[in-house]
Amino acid sequence: MSLGAIGFATPWLLWALLALPVLWIILRAVPPAPVRRRFPGVALLLGLRDDDSVSDRTPWWLLLLRMLAIAAAIIGLAGPVLNPRDAGEAAARGPLLIVVEDSWAAARDWQAQRGVIDALLAEAARDGRTAALLRLSAPEAPVFQAAQVIRTRLPGLIPEPWTAHPETYAEAPALLPEGGFETRWFSDGLARETRAPLLTALETRGPVTVHESARPLMALTPPALRDGVVELTALRARAGPTREITVTAHGRDPAGVERVLASLPMTYAEGAPEATGALSLPPELRARITRFEIAGARHAGAVSLTDDGLKRREVALIAGREDREGLELLSPLHYLRQALVPTADLLDGALLDILPANPDAIVLADVATLSQAEETALLDWVEGGGMLLRFAGPRLAASDVSRRDEHALMPVRLRAGGRTVGGAMSWGEPKSLAPFPEGSPFQGLAIPADVAVNAQVMAQPDPTLAERVIAQLTDGTPLVTRKRIGSGQVVLFHVTANAEWSSLPLSGLFVQMLERLAISSVNAPPDTAELAGTTWQPVHVLDGFGRMTEAGTRAGVPGERLLDAALGPDLLPGLYDGPERRVARNVIAPDSALAPATWPARIPVEGLERAPETPLGGWLLATALLLMTADILAALALSGRLWRAGVTALVAFALALPHDSRAQNDTRALEATAEVVLAHVLTGDRAVDDTARAGLRGLGRVLRFRTSVEPAEPIGVDLERDELAFFPMLYWPVTANQPLPSAQSYARLNAYLRSGGMILFDTRDADIAGFGAASPNGARLQRLAAPLDIPPLEPVPEDHVLTRTFYLLGDFPGRHMGRAVWVEAAPPDAEQIEGMPFRNLNDGVTPVVIGGNDWAAAWAINDRGDPMFPVGRGYAGERQRELAFRFGVNLVMHVLTGNYKSDQVHVPALLERLGQ
Repeated sequence: MSLGAIGFATPWLLWALLALPVLWIILRAVPPAPVRRRFPGVALLLGLRDDDSVSDRTPWWLLLLRMLAIAAAIIGLAGPVLNPRDAGEAAARGPLLIVVEDSWAAARDWQAQRGVIDALLAEAARDGRTAALLRLSAPEAPVFQAAQVIRTRLPGLIPEPWTAHPETYAEAPALLPEGGFETRWFSDGLARETRAPLLTALETRGPVTVHESARPLMALTPPALRDGVVELTALRARAGPTREITVTAHGRDPAGVERVLASLPMTYAEGAPEATGALSLPPELRARITRFEIAGARHAGAVSLTDDGLKRREVALIAGREDREGLELLSPLHYLRQALVPTADLLDGALLDILPANPDAIVLADVATLSQAEETALLDWVEGGGMLLRFAGPRLAASDVSRRDEHALMPVRLRAGGRTVGGAMSWGEPKSLAPFPEGSPFQGLAIPADVAVNAQVMAQPDPTLAERVIAQLTDGTPLVTRKRIGSGQVVLFHVTANAEWSSLPLSGLFVQMLERLAISSVNAPPDTAELAGTTWQPVHVLDGFGRMTEAGTRAGVPGERLLDAALGPDLLPGLYDGPERRVARNVIAPDSALAPATWPARIPVEGLERAPETPLGGWLLATALLLMTADILAALALSGRLWRAGVTALVAFALALPHDSRAQNDTRALEATAEVVLAHVLTGDRAVDDTARAGLRGLGRVLRFRTSVEPAEPIGVDLERDELAFFPMLYWPVTANQPLPSAQSYARLNAYLRSGGMILFDTRDADIAGFGAASPNGARLQRLAAPLDIPPLEPVPEDHVLTRTFYLLGDFPGRHMGRAVWVEAAPPDAEQIEGMPFRNLNDGVTPVVIGGNDWAAAWAINDRGDPMFPVGRGYAGERQRELAFRFGVNLVMHVLTGNYKSDQVHVPALLERLGQ
């Protein structure tokens, strides 16, 4: 039965409400009203009062309170439900089919969508209906089964970073099972003509209801670079009122940390389907950008990855002679500037001044001789991945560079003098270019007929000459040669960079050759024909929510499919590395447009804000219990016994509370003294404290397995409250915002250090700064340790007992490999006695050990005994973790046994071990 928005599971219980008037009469009649009789002796009782008093009649408000309590209990037992579903009508519709368009567009409101699906399946399970799931990104024939089984698969239901192909919609009708069923179609909100056949097929089998998010769908097209300005365009599926959005540029800062590098506000005009904006950034900052995102939109369409098309290369131009005033056309760099200015940022200056800027390429035009310092610096730069482009000229032809022996910065040996053809003093005609050989970066470029060569420097025949020629003349003489050096390369044009020796710099082929050599950046994406025959390896890929992940071992993509093929499981949006450049494949193409989905008028369309069924029985029963409690209190108040009952309850509550804090401290003291306990100082940072506790737990496990020490579970120590004398060692991780202890705490700490305790300070920053005040943690350590009575310190000497208490150690790594570990300095007069391998250092335990290697993270294990944090890589990392455990064992043994290894009796054994 339903009453408005409230339904009842057992409505027959509501008949009990009719008994409330009868109950009112009964309660009103109890107790009976007293009969008044005059008796003269009553005058003797005047002024006396009973301890307990009873009202002659129950007050009306108390009766009403009781009626309400009983009514709430009756209604609660009747099983009221808010927003109930008609189970009979749902069962009449048959099984339930959930159709999901799990594309990137559905990710914008995925949690709400999955919540509605879960609610539908829960209702189907309660009504005894079977259910099935059909994903349109990878359709399979749906099989109806228990709805609860389908619910268990929902956590694995995530959106894909592509849209279903038209072929998928065409094949889906054939996969539908026979018989009638109800369909709930969860749309991604984008218009598709291919839906019609599937929708028709579903309607023939039963009612269809569409669920679609009302949240606006926005997407970002790939960025374009024009005149040094990044142009961005944001699309939206449904035109609406004016709206402002923010597009953020993400990349890595100089320290390698991912952060927002820039932001650009953009505005959709009223009724406009797109918003545009321009972002002007310095070349250095622009080159760091890896992606653009629409702030607040969490789907792959709101992310636009950047590739080499957005990055203008920095090219340094250096000529062998200065430009002559008025003769710019004869300058060795004139045509290079004209070719590179539109697509690259040019650098001028001396070679040694330019190299620290790490340009992408360096061009030497007719530069023959370099100083020793320039050669060394330039060679290191090339080996690190630089591109050195050299052009010949009169200076190079007249020099002895790379004549007898091949020069390190020349791809081949050269003949003296060079070669001249087609001139007044030479025989023959100017030579033209031969087709570029297979494997050459220039392969496939068309050669203009008017390109001719009048002079060149000649290469000496060598066994390696043929493999280094990437362009030649029709008579077979090399025109361009190349040599790989480390990760970089040196390329030599055997002609000048101006038009003195050839007409090549005057042609468009010259610009194309520079582009193929990656000297200039190409803003436009490569042509499909240009990518034919190549394989592109994915580096990073996007998921449906727009999150970038490592590609891992995904297979490469043929170049023919990279740009034009539809996205799918074998071609994800992401960054792809090719032979000469990196290309981004985004969800949204430059010419894409978004249109909202339209459904026939006969199809009901609902949002994702579906009111769930809410049982109200528990709330009403709780209300009835509260009303009954209020009735008891009211009855006690009327009888005058409320005060005594309240006092009794307070006494019982006080007795139930722990009334002696000393008992807790005594228990903690017994735990700390019954066994060896490793303790750590609580910093207030929960993550750091949990890591410290897990680290000491891991160290204790190693101690139990390898030594006679069997530590109990580690304990966190509050310096303001806990007694420190119970613990032989305190591990103190340092954080940048750690509060300073009070004066009383420092007094207890100094007493602890003077009585033989030891503190291991760990700044945990050896990977970035090492121990010292240069880091925030190091600066905080100096303030923390300033009031402590710490003796002079020194780095751990090679003969310190800490290097041999249990294991022989030379380093003390943790998660990091910093070497600066400090202990109490040896006495100034400590000398090595003849026949002893070690100095006679102090006999006590060093009160402090200071370092930054993050030992707790290296020791930390989880409840299963597995390491919680990575240390290094591969075998070397596990070896480093083992050395960290050995340092911990040495440290604990040093604390518990002192410097007994310095005794003379152990010298033979130590000498034998050292000799091995």
